[in-house]
Order: sequence, then C-alpha cells, then structure tokens
Amino acid sequence: MKDEPIIQSLLDLDLYKLTMAQMVFDQHFGMFVKYAFKNRTKKVRLAEHVDVGELREQLDHVRDLRFSRKELRYLQSIRVDGKQIFFDPEFFGFLEELKLPPYELNMVDGDFQITVYALWPLGIFWETIILSVVNELYYKSLFGRLSLFRVMVEGQRRLTEKMKILEENPDIRFSEFGTRRRFSRSWQKSVVETLALILPAGQLLGTSNVKLAMDYGQQPIGTMAHELFMVYQSLNNRSDEEIRNSHNKVLRDWYNFYGWPLSIALTDTCGSDFFFRDMTEGQARQWKGLRQDSGDPIAFGEKAIKFYESHGIGPHEKLLVFSDGLDIGMILKIYNHFKDRIKVSFGWGTNLTNDLGPGSLSLVVKSVEANGHGLVKLSDNLAKATGKPEDVERFKRIFGYEGENYQECKY
Repeated sequence: MKDEPIIQSLLDLDLYKLTMAQMVFDQHFGMFVKYAFKNRTKKVRLAEHVDVGELREQLDHVRDLRFSRKELRYLQSIRVDGKQIFFDPEFFGFLEELKLPPYELNMVDGDFQITVYALWPLGIFWETIILSVVNELYYKSLFGRLSLFRVMVEGQRRLTEKMKILEENPDIRFSEFGTRRRFSRSWQKSVVETLALILPAGQLLGTSNVKLAMDYGQQPIGTMAHELFMVYQSLNNRSDEEIRNSHNKVLRDWYNFYGWPLSIALTDTCGSDFFFRDMTEGQARQWKGLRQDSGDPIAFGEKAIKFYESHGIGPHEKLLVFSDGLDIGMILKIYNHFKDRIKVSFGWGTNLTNDLGPGSLSLVVKSVEANGHGLVKLSDNLAKATGKPEDVERFKRIFGYEGENYQECKY
C-alpha cells in the first residue's frame, strides 16, 4: 500500500547495530559521528525514481517509532551458544527513551545525499534503516501491481532453485543477512519464513534481522561492523602508531565486553594481511572465528588456515564466516574447497533477499567522520574503500597495505 510505512518497528534492523550500540553507549557515549549514504551503482540516479517527499515521509515516520516493552523483553532473552548476551539495564533504559536523531536529505545531480550527525549510540541505528527504505522505494517505483506480481513469481522460482541446491547439500550452514539491500520488507519476511519451513533443521542458522528473528523463532545473528574500527582510529590518532594500535584495541575492548559468544572478528577494515599480523596468538585462541567481507574468499580462507597453523591452533577448531556478495554458486565453491579443513558458514544477503530479476543496487551508509577526523576503510577490494583519497593513501602506508585488487562492487 502506498501509505504503509516501510519500517514498522525499530527492531527491523540488523543485530550488529544493537551490539555495537551498547558498547559505544557504555564506553563512548559523548562522541559525535557523521554517517553518509552513498549510491555505488552509478548508472542509476535514484532521485529520478524515488519521490523525495515520500522518502522524507518514510524517514520521518521512523523517528516517531519507539521500542515496545515486548521488543525489549525479547532482547533480554537473546542467547548465543546457550549464553545470554549481556544487555545492561542502563542500556535498556536508553532504548526505552530512544528517538532516532535528525537526518539531512538533499538531492544532488540526480541522486540523494542523506547524512546523520549525532551522538554515536544514537546515529548508529540509522544505517540499515535508511538502506531498507531507499531500496524498497526504488523497486516500488519500477513496477505497477501486475508487473510486481510477476516479479514476485520470478523471485519465488529463483528461491526454490536455491533451496533445492541447499537441500542437496545439507551440511552447508548459513544465515540470512539481507536486510540492508532487500527488495522489500514483505519479501524478506517471505524468504525467511520459507527457508525456516522447508530447509532441514540446522541448515538455516538464523537471520541478522532482529524483528524477523523474534517473529519466526530464529537465532538473531550479528557481531560488529567496519565502523567500530574506523571510529576507533579517530579516538587514537595522535600518531601513526596510535592509529595502527587502535585496530587491536577494538579486538580487546570487544572481547572484554562480550566474550566468546560474539567473538567473530571482522578482518578487512585495514586489509586482512594487516589483521593477520595484528591479531595475537592469545586472541587467535580466544576468538571463535573470523568473518571475510571483501576480496578473494578462497585466498582469504587459505591465509586464515595458515595463520591458525602458524600459532599451533587446529583450524578445525575455528569458524570462518563468508559474507561478501555471495550467490549459491560461490557458496558451493567455498564450501567444497574448505570442508573437512576448517568450519565454514555463510552470511547470505543481497542475492537471497533481492534476486527477483530487476538487478540489485550497491548502496551503503558509512561512518565518514568522528571527532572532526575523516574516517577510512581500506577493505581487501579497493573499490569498497571509503575516505578521502589522501586519507586512504596515508592509511595504506600506516597499515602496510600493498593490495591492488579492485573489483566493481556487485552489491
């Protein structure tokens, strides 16, 4: 329906926004961070498809939402590996009063500029919400009711093909990670419901979307994102050495706060080669595993196995989570390459919740500034790097980054 809000609950976001929000609420409450929306799909000028008034109306509606008591009780019940995630009573008091901060929306050269400048534990919630809203409004603009029905039929056909392959490979385990670039809220809901009903028990590990996890009895999945490493760089920036050391400080602070249940480390913010030089043997033994989010997944997995073996750690004890632009063919390739060598699972996003025919957009919302300093992400694919060019070059020197991989962002 035209007037139906896209976001109807503040739980309609990814879990990692909540887990990060609690840590920064506890340790960095007074810090201001700027977030910015970016359309990496240059051939699509979003403002030519999406009505700016309707976009503003949808985002304004989100600012009127509040967490319900039922939703807060659900958050208190979340367990990972049988252990309850620690949510502090003070943080719940903060969530009870949470109102998302103002945003700024402009149109420039046929595209949207959306920015949020706010206290870190407030602004942090906007990312996946903005992306979900823009995506759904874009796809709604492309189709009338009849053509939209046909697209849904095609989407169901493609989903059925994926499930057939998954049922033939029951040892492949994955989580649904598609909130940020979903075709629509209702389609993501349909995908999660279908997967939960049809796939063998244990194959679907859960969903990153907290509302869908609550509604369908699934495990909510998520830990941290690049912004944690990026903002920490601005907290520790008096020298190149401090910036370099900020990377390991994130690992220490996170493990001290959440421990084993949420100990999947994101590896590519400063390049995975630096990550493997920076993570200590003690941390390698402590942490459950690693997440790959850019670059060559096979090369990354081989580096991870070599890294664990160099510290006398059996790779079969550890978990690699692959989450970079996956489709079913790549999932099969990665699984078959690493099975029986190291535990693997997959965070399957855009190709799962936005594979209906029209093609997906590569949209992101990134932290771009904190404490007056520009923020940088290098990535293992320089097409995903963020930051001013001069800052990117400086950080490449700081972190000893020598990669030259540049592949156009698929999602």
